[in-house]
Amino acid sequence: MKKKFEIGVVLPRLAEAVQALTVPVVDLIAVQTHDPFKILVATILSARTKDETTAKAAARLFARAGDPAALESLGEERIAKLIYPVGFFRTKARHLAQLPGVLQERFGGVIPQTVEELCALPGVGRKTANLVVTVAFKKPAVCVDTHVHRIMNIWGYVHTKTPLETEMALRQKLPEQYWLTVNSILVAFGQGICLPVRPHCDVCPVLAWCPQRGVTPRVPPAAREKARRRRAAQGLRRFVSWNVNGLRAAAEKDFVATVAELAPDILAIQEVKALAEQLPEAVRQLPGYTAHWAPAAKKGYAGVGVYVRHGSEPLAVRSGLGLPEYDAEGRVLTLEYPDFYFINAYFPNAQHGLTRLDYKLRFDAAFLAYVQGLAAQKATVVCGDFNVAHREIDLANPKQNVRNAGFTAEERAWMDTFLAAGFVDTFRMLHQEGGRYSWWSYRFNARAKNIGWRIDYFCVDQKSVDRVKSAAILDEVVGSDHCPVALDFA
Repeated sequence: MKKKFEIGVVLPRLAEAVQALTVPVVDLIAVQTHDPFKILVATILSARTKDETTAKAAARLFARAGDPAALESLGEERIAKLIYPVGFFRTKARHLAQLPGVLQERFGGVIPQTVEELCALPGVGRKTANLVVTVAFKKPAVCVDTHVHRIMNIWGYVHTKTPLETEMALRQKLPEQYWLTVNSILVAFGQGICLPVRPHCDVCPVLAWCPQRGVTPRVPPAAREKARRRRAAQGLRRFVSWNVNGLRAAAEKDFVATVAELAPDILAIQEVKALAEQLPEAVRQLPGYTAHWAPAAKKGYAGVGVYVRHGSEPLAVRSGLGLPEYDAEGRVLTLEYPDFYFINAYFPNAQHGLTRLDYKLRFDAAFLAYVQGLAAQKATVVCGDFNVAHREIDLANPKQNVRNAGFTAEERAWMDTFLAAGFVDTFRMLHQEGGRYSWWSYRFNARAKNIGWRIDYFCVDQKSVDRVKSAAILDEVVGSDHCPVALDFA
């Protein structure tokens, strides 16, 4: 049973608990120096940037520019080179180059101490200003970043839609004794435990008080491993397919942690958009897995990959269909096991105006011939982004999309042909309800409104239907405009 939420109980408990967590970089710099100029610059650099990156960039910059005059002498281009790769580094370099002149002209070269005055400086918004006021000058102010905004709403302490609304609400409600410390406490808590995706509620020191509004907690590591061992004892394998829409981008959105929680035996990904050597080490050498790649010849485009859990290595791996027209785009990767084939496919998009519809239909025909040949030999599992919603039930607005890419009569007819050729859509076999989708446009807040399409599939040959034990759409998993789909296969 949950305890009544009391901010005066929760924040002190968190303040003690986060001492063992990583200190936010701006607080760390404030410990190293009491110079308001350096704290201001570090805060500007930290916006939309990981603390580790901010710390390194700040160290490089401060080695050359420890005061406004030295910063002004560097110039915008030199500043940009020193602070790269912080987020929006060119915009920040421009603001930092302008900062000394504005400081001198408006404030006599002295860092101002009020939120309103700080907001007059280039590159300084309310969050930055509040943080400088509290950290550099130890004056009461409420600094609200995404962590404070998110966690305060999870707790139900505020009910707001924007960080600015949260700041105004906290100014009215939060006891002033917590104004100085609330940001550093909740940033450390939000980065280390109450993560934006799959928060670690199982180790949360204030779980007893937290109403967990809108939260989907992670599966604890021990429970995750127990479930994996139970599946293995039953002879089940967990397969997951996910269009990551750029693996380098996904790596910045907790991809590694998400895979660890999903714990697949085989993970198929589409739209890698990179060569293996361009990928961060963390995803190129995913712990516990061996990776296989079929990249596109064109940089930053298409490409598929498969991660195989150690101990589950295939007999052979085959890239492509053996047809250069399609293989150059990195669309198919096949793994052969003693008793089945596993095919990961990223089907072409017919594109706006259907400019690639003919190309897609040729690929569809070639792909069907390929998988039919495999299915004649042994069980066959086909997964990936098919870039087609088969039936009206598979998208939110079928009537408005009749001649749009992914829902044309030609594409849907090929899906009919594919299934009639002896393949089974495993999700639809087990789930007849609508409203379950695997892709949402980034526009118009489509995912929050669940205005989506089901275009990601696991299909098996008809003879292997009895080996399908479950099929799921993991729509609670974020990190891409697609969500993963899963299959438990005996």
